[in-house]
Amino acid sequence: MQAANNKRIAVVTGGCRGIGLVIAQRLAREGYAIGLWDNRSEVLAAPISFGEYQAQVYPEVVDVTDEDNVARAVERLTSRGQAVSVLVNNAGINGPTKLTVDYSLAEWRSVVDVNLIGAFICSRALLPLLAMGPNSRIVNIASIAGKEGNAEISAYSAAKAGLIGFTKSLAKEVLPNGILVNAVAPAMIETDLLSEMTQEYIDRIRAKIPMGRLGKATEVAAAVAWLCSPDCSFSTGTVLDLSGGRATY
Repeated sequence: MQAANNKRIAVVTGGCRGIGLVIAQRLAREGYAIGLWDNRSEVLAAPISFGEYQAQVYPEVVDVTDEDNVARAVERLTSRGQAVSVLVNNAGINGPTKLTVDYSLAEWRSVVDVNLIGAFICSRALLPLLAMGPNSRIVNIASIAGKEGNAEISAYSAAKAGLIGFTKSLAKEVLPNGILVNAVAPAMIETDLLSEMTQEYIDRIRAKIPMGRLGKATEVAAAVAWLCSPDCSFSTGTVLDLSGGRATY
């Protein structure tokens, strides 16, 4: 385990639980201070989970869909006097599992707002800080659903497809600033997000994975850690599949 130097900040949205918390813990292990953003007040207790990594953790209750709220969180980060090197756009919701015809407009917009527009708001707000330091990275947590589309979660699939397109576009824009932008596209991962889905739906998705199991949050975190590392030096605008063999392109 690398000793924490905590000289650089990695912002992880949706970092209070699930994949986000595991990613934050892994980046803490790699030596980052952690800007832990989540819309749940429980995020304020999250530093307890970082003790073994001796990391500086800056928890914030942040609604990624509210640009003023995000702007205030960024202002507080700048007051730390530390370089912001990494943004992981992980905040996301699955939304209802049902046919498109049964979706309300409010439900559809809610899913897109968190998964796609939230990533845009956070990226736009932090780009000036990321451009000031070396080895800056943005990693977007997409989904295999954004490449293949899953029935009964059309809003989520559409939002994650948009996030993949945003990743590729933004990567080209910010390359002159020394910022690399990539995404990971997991298949279904074992997290509390599964509570938003029916068991029938979970079983159906698991059956599509050739490895015959769901992914682990630690596997996603390992991929994110590599994308944030100096070893990732010739990849930008890419989508790293974590699909247990499901991905076909």
